[in-house]
Amino acid sequence: MKQLKPGLFAQNHNNSSRDYSQEYYWGKNQFNSSFPASLIAYMSYKGINPVYLCTDKDNNVIHSHISGTELYRIDPLAKNAFYNFEASFPAYDKFYTGEREKIDLVMLDTATANDTPLIGLEIKLTALPDSTTKNLTEDKYSCEIVVRPPTINFIACSICNSFKTIEEKEKLRSMLNTVPRINHWEEPEEVLPHYDKILQSVLSISTYLQQKQTPLIVQPIWKTKGGKSILAEDCLDVFVWSNLAVIQMCNRSDSSSNKKITRPMRTIIWIYLMLLEYTGVYGQFDYRRIVRLHSYNIANDKAYALSGTQTYEFLQCAELEHPRVSKYEIKNIILGGGQNLLSPERRFDAVLVNSPDLF
Repeated sequence: MKQLKPGLFAQNHNNSSRDYSQEYYWGKNQFNSSFPASLIAYMSYKGINPVYLCTDKDNNVIHSHISGTELYRIDPLAKNAFYNFEASFPAYDKFYTGEREKIDLVMLDTATANDTPLIGLEIKLTALPDSTTKNLTEDKYSCEIVVRPPTINFIACSICNSFKTIEEKEKLRSMLNTVPRINHWEEPEEVLPHYDKILQSVLSISTYLQQKQTPLIVQPIWKTKGGKSILAEDCLDVFVWSNLAVIQMCNRSDSSSNKKITRPMRTIIWIYLMLLEYTGVYGQFDYRRIVRLHSYNIANDKAYALSGTQTYEFLQCAELEHPRVSKYEIKNIILGGGQNLLSPERRFDAVLVNSPDLF
């Protein structure tokens, strides 16, 4: 009987930029995106659609479902589907200057002449419950999520992608021009009095694009028993955030302040400035300069983070309380003894390494 090589469901050396026969590709930085990519393919195979967080015309975050094929823009199991990890996404590259920012997963169609890039996705594998919800009842469990500056760049690019013609750019400019002139954007005291109008400008753009929103962040969850290193039987599921739903993470009741610029407020300002610069003469924005010059005395290591108690209002649903993929199905996603190549440096890796019974 032929020995099965270490691998992941739906991915092999012919259709992935990662070679799972090599231990390197089971490291923490690779596994946290490659496993979720195969989890989605497995869910698609089983007919389980990820939960899709998108916005309605009033900018409320609502839940629907999105199939693996709709998410990847190609059947995850198709022979011409290629999983390209840590790659630039050409559809967005043209909107900003400087070094190309890599996104976690770009799906390609190898049946086309130039291996057409179909979609770029950020992947954030999160534990359920987090430290702020582990002592609550199971129906109140939720996950922390951390969003970094490159994601904000991708949000701005995804919006620019809907305003490419001269007429469309003029429409975008008109929605941005509702904010009074600010001469020194790097000074909090000049920006803070106008924040509400900056926010309303971004929200008006979001309303305008409601029918054109696109998936951006894939948030797979893995559930433990009360935050301990023991996997729950109802273990895995996937949430997908649209680009417009990600903006709404910064528009919660506790996001803003009248006295200082908070991280969520700063994120909205960054988005506004990127879009404003895009509508200028050169049709591009310098995202790194915008982030660097407009820190407002806050470190730029992350744009913002939401704890489980804060994400609960967005994620709350039956799938959060009872994820739909059992821990006993992990052996159908991690193949050929791949779990033996894991480096237990992160919690999920460590739990799998310490759960040999699953395999």
